[in-house]
Amino acid sequence: MILRAYLFLAITALSWGGNAVAGKMAVGHISPMLLTSIRWGLAFAILLTFALPQVRRDIKLIRANLPLLMGYGAVGFTAFNILLYSALEYTTAINVAIEQAGMPMVIFLANFILFRIKVTPAQILGFLLTLSGVAITASSGSLARLIGLELNQGDALMLLAVVCYGGYTVALRYKPQLHWQSMITVMAGAAFLTSLPFSAFEVARETVIWPDTTGWLVAAFTAVFPSLVAQVLFIKGNEIIGSNRAGIFINLVPIFGTLLSVMILGEMLHLYHVVALGLVLGGIWLSERGKR
Repeated sequence: MILRAYLFLAITALSWGGNAVAGKMAVGHISPMLLTSIRWGLAFAILLTFALPQVRRDIKLIRANLPLLMGYGAVGFTAFNILLYSALEYTTAINVAIEQAGMPMVIFLANFILFRIKVTPAQILGFLLTLSGVAITASSGSLARLIGLELNQGDALMLLAVVCYGGYTVALRYKPQLHWQSMITVMAGAAFLTSLPFSAFEVARETVIWPDTTGWLVAAFTAVFPSLVAQVLFIKGNEIIGSNRAGIFINLVPIFGTLLSVMILGEMLHLYHVVALGLVLGGIWLSERGKR
């Protein structure tokens, strides 16, 4: 079971690393809010083609937990992705990928404050290594910039996205005992509905970019892999090993995201990126050795 959880979470991280690259490719081809709406609209439509019978069987439990499920979709899916795609308008895909490694910090802190879930000394050290990697990335390796807390607008948006998804991960402990098909379908539908006002805002401000061929291809990729495959496997991984341990695997996102950014986008890999990735990998290793 544990190896299965590791596989699920590794595939999740690969999909999310690809999401950062896809979001960067979307710049100029489809606007961030519209991309979020189309992404979740497509995902919801795909899910309905095979999950509707299961949703009907679970309808009573869905109705009893609808506010919670809507909240999951709004925060974990809509808010996170709008912030991520908006961040990529201002910063690199490598930065966005590495900054997602801050999620375990949010998860550990929230679990301790809300539920008094303790962490081991090794997990704390692993968390500090991870945090160092995020700080190095966000400051572009500049000590002066780090001390002055000068963040690129895109980096600041991405760190806010990290808070949203970390909160969503911790809140998954309250999820009802729903079949995964029903849960992901309702959450995807909620994400689509809650994203529409943001797309309408883009249209009203005349900042919307209607998708061209590249925009549609990006939307299709994000609908299938980061939206469906990754979200389902992340939930399954959480069920098997818990949110603290599952959360640390999000730190694989920088590894995959950085490699994909260099190979596909041709982004420059700097020395501080390599140092940050080393710290992230060390954090994962220590956290898993010190698992509770």
